Amino acid sequence: MVSLSTRTLAILTLALSYSQVTFAMPTGFEKRQSAPIPPYVLSYAPKVWIHSEDLYFPSDIGAQLVNTKPEVDFNVVNGAPDPLTLDNLASLNGLGGSNVYLTSVDDVETNPAWLKGVKPDGNGKTNGATSSAVIVNDRGSGNVDAYYMYFYAYNPGPTVFGQEVGKHVGDWEHNMIRFKNGVPQAIWYSQHSYGQAFTYAATEKQGQRPVAYSAKHTHANYATTGTHDYTIPGVNLPVGPLKDYCDQGTLWDPVASAYFYSYNSASNTFMAYDGTSPTNWLEFLGRWGDQEYPDSDPRQKKIFGIDATAKYTSGPTGPQDKSLNRRDVCLPKDRPCFVSPFLRP
Repeated sequence: MVSLSTRTLAILTLALSYSQVTFAMPTGFEKRQSAPIPPYVLSYAPKVWIHSEDLYFPSDIGAQLVNTKPEVDFNVVNGAPDPLTLDNLASLNGLGGSNVYLTSVDDVETNPAWLKGVKPDGNGKTNGATSSAVIVNDRGSGNVDAYYMYFYAYNPGPTVFGQEVGKHVGDWEHNMIRFKNGVPQAIWYSQHSYGQAFTYAATEKQGQRPVAYSAKHTHANYATTGTHDYTIPGVNLPVGPLKDYCDQGTLWDPVASAYFYSYNSASNTFMAYDGTSPTNWLEFLGRWGDQEYPDSDPRQKKIFGIDATAKYTSGPTGPQDKSLNRRDVCLPKDRPCFVSPFLRP
């Protein structure tokens, strides 16, 4: 149990450390003045263990636009801004919307260096790369949800029956912490198409900051180290055909290199806490990677021709598609939301 004085000191220290994100200047509609970021969003921010054998680290969000071109149905989008930046990305919504794919300018099988991201330093910072975004939804009456979005330029996927599957350009993962009057209640860990929720009290921590484990190559987030089978989404067994592997390799502190935003669910708009960080990109409806390659592409392989075993799949949607105003801590799904009061695989 952290004493009141220690907790207060930790909050003050973090608030000072991140003072650059606590003020917003009235520079426009999306960047108008807002209240300071709640200090508890920083003091309880998760830390992430990246697997010791993972060679694909968190990546700069804006750099993804430098290394890709927008396409629809494998054709370059005409009339797209040039250069494409985080300040104009959402203009693609009128040029294809959700059918736009940010497609690698390089053949991914040549493994270009930009896919590997930036390895966090000894302090957990991805130097020179803004690799995460923190989005705060104040739901009123002391209820606040903080979404910690993690970006990787590439997901090299797992190996199943000796074949690589599920590889894709671009990878968004997240934790969400639900707060009540500044006190963390529960945490969501995104994993593939679903995930798991735990009470804050149940989670492993460094100080008062909860810990997440990023699985080798897939970057799915888990609350515990070790092997996780995800054949059944959200039901992680110790054995099975689809496995994720976690360990304490490199420690990443996502809020050390992040953008910080508030989210208004009524208007579906974002505001930067510092008044200067780009917000336009958050409205982008398309995909952050290549469209799944057709069977005619020599890079594409499938086990027994089964679509679900494709070597290459489509890139993901961005933060705006992660249910930022969800009712439960869990991602909305056709199942009850179970918040585990104890750690489990």
